[in-house]
Amino acid sequence: MTKEQLTATIAQRVMCWTVSPDRFLTGNRSWIPRNRFRPTERVQDAFRLLAAIPTGEYSMGGAKGKPSWAKVRIGTSSAESSAPSLPLAICLAVAKALGIEVGACE
Repeated sequence: MTKEQLTATIAQRVMCWTVSPDRFLTGNRSWIPRNRFRPTERVQDAFRLLAAIPTGEYSMGGAKGKPSWAKVRIGTSSAESSAPSLPLAICLAVAKALGIEVGACE
């Protein structure tokens, strides 16, 4: 799965957005371009994703020169992941908690 596919899947499942080829339809006749929401790359967008989870809990961390990690609980499901960047670790943990099969994220 590519980062773009992961972003689209998470936007649909967590943010409840409709995905189109060049934008996300956010509701109430509003939309944002796809390049404005990049939770696998921008920590602000990854935190926006976490804030959209109504019954979620999370923890995260990292150290210089080591992979970042994130643990997420959504309802009764929990998952953890590590990645070279914190935003990607958050997205991977959210995807795992939702039961989304990510495999290698490129």
